[in-house]
Amino acid sequence: MDRYTALQVFRHVAELGSFAEAGRKLGLSPPAVSKNVAELEAHLGVRLINRTTRRMALTEEGKTYLDHVTRGLDALIEAEAALSPAKSSPVGTLRVSAPMTVALVRLSEAVPEFLSRYPDISLELHLDDRRVDIVREGFDLAIRGYSSLEDSSLIARKLGGMPHVLCAAPAYFETHGKPQTPSDLKALHHIRFPYGGNADVWEFTRDGQTERIPVKARYPVSSSLAVRDALRAGFGISLIPRPYVENDIQEGRLETALTDWATAEITHFAVYPSRQHVAPKIRVFLDFLIQRFGRETISKT
Repeated sequence: MDRYTALQVFRHVAELGSFAEAGRKLGLSPPAVSKNVAELEAHLGVRLINRTTRRMALTEEGKTYLDHVTRGLDALIEAEAALSPAKSSPVGTLRVSAPMTVALVRLSEAVPEFLSRYPDISLELHLDDRRVDIVREGFDLAIRGYSSLEDSSLIARKLGGMPHVLCAAPAYFETHGKPQTPSDLKALHHIRFPYGGNADVWEFTRDGQTERIPVKARYPVSSSLAVRDALRAGFGISLIPRPYVENDIQEGRLETALTDWATAEITHFAVYPSRQHVAPKIRVFLDFLIQRFGRETISKT
């Protein structure tokens, strides 16, 4: 039994006083109307309508049930009507999770532009470098970075790629020497970001040759901006997203090394639970992210 259909049938029969009229109103045959009422009565274990071949009347139980059914169906209709604007217009609260440094360096400054464009959307931006469970924790969307896209039931939209660079302060290289090969890194102080795809191993490739250097850090820190600060202070060397240190490199506070070796590229994705019934608020934010990330090279925290 389709409970919703049966409730509608019962209500129409009761209000119209006729099985045949209810069938015409709902586009159902008389046998289908009778079957729905009979199955509803069997489910409830009470008789709702006394009927003969010539007339029908609600029982006392039927009158009581009709009152509740009418209020319930009316409330459901109102609830569906309340959602109608949300099905076609970008409205409501959007909960987004993003890596902290990505958001602070490349995204948060553009959020006011997005909210100005869509005044009926409220945005809750949660900055967290951990891999959140977006379904369990109630997020509409999350921004994530991958060296390769992991298997997942989530839908992923590619936003853009991200280059990394090996660098340190000039004074650090003067004291400890500048590495000429990846193997030289084993003797240097590593500054480790624990959440990246290259957290435990730094990988370098050149002319078909790949070298993997285990990261043994005295200073693991869960913020790429803190990694940058340690680099500026001459504490050690790190493989870090280039956008975070671009100005430091240009202004001489940091120097790059092993530039003739390629490192793994990280790609950012927007992930969300399902392709079906994607709310307009999510669609417009996806379009905004794709436009924003396509305009600038951004990186993963």
